[in-house]
Amino acid sequence: MDIDRPATPHSGAAASAGVGYIVLAATPIGNFGDASSRLIEWLGSADLIAAEDTRRLHRLVQGLGVTVTGRVISYHEHNELAKTPDLLAQVRDGKTLLMVTDAGMPAVSDPGFRLVEAAVAAGIRVTAAPGPSAVLTALALSGLPTDRFCFEGFLPRKSGERATRLSALKGEQRTMVFFEAPHRLEPMLRALQEAFGADRRAAVARELTKTYEEVLRGPMRELLQWAETTEVRGEIAVVVGGAPDSVPATVEDQVAAVNGLIAQGIRLKEAVAAVAEEEHVSKRELYSAVLAAR
Repeated sequence: MDIDRPATPHSGAAASAGVGYIVLAATPIGNFGDASSRLIEWLGSADLIAAEDTRRLHRLVQGLGVTVTGRVISYHEHNELAKTPDLLAQVRDGKTLLMVTDAGMPAVSDPGFRLVEAAVAAGIRVTAAPGPSAVLTALALSGLPTDRFCFEGFLPRKSGERATRLSALKGEQRTMVFFEAPHRLEPMLRALQEAFGADRRAAVARELTKTYEEVLRGPMRELLQWAETTEVRGEIAVVVGGAPDSVPATVEDQVAAVNGLIAQGIRLKEAVAAVAEEEHVSKRELYSAVLAAR
């Protein structure tokens, strides 16, 4: 069993003890005012900063008024596999490594998972400085049930693969949260409507925490109509209500199902047995109901 304990922004003590660790720090998803005090402290004290985009990191520290003293390293989806071993080696030598992405928490639809996976396998300590989350913010603002939800990230770009993924989610009863690029929002909503129906409740959250924040709520058909007539911009999160609970068939429905099978040439007892098994009801009671309805 692995146990990691909280770390504090004091890289000097870590280095002198010869023990390094990794910190995953959440960055603002739009408003710099949402930066945590721990993020600010780590930015100014970490020996190494692995950043998804060094230009965005530069804008962030400027906006926060932080002076970075550690070495900044570009670390993104295209080079994380190659750079992870070197980063872990430096952490083993006593360096504190801060991992930040463009927005939100690293490793959640962003670089960082491979680093954490490798660090855990190597017995290297990993901690976090939590903060803003587009997933939770969109979910909370959606007006949809929040007691049970799942995060599905980005859907496949290819229509066939996307349809397959959505088909697997058709019966999902938890609220679902997706990410999508603005120029692909319209085809995504169309695919969601085809998979879940035009009446499924959903919400599109755009530019969360920013000046032009916007959350649109309604049935899928209305959101698709909006996307078809609007030039959508900004970061997008789509929240979709879960599938409704299945409604048990009434006795009348069960009798009708039996009669439908009989009309296809199936014998009464066989038809009753088939429907009773499917609906998990008594064959004797269903048989009696069929006879009573004649």
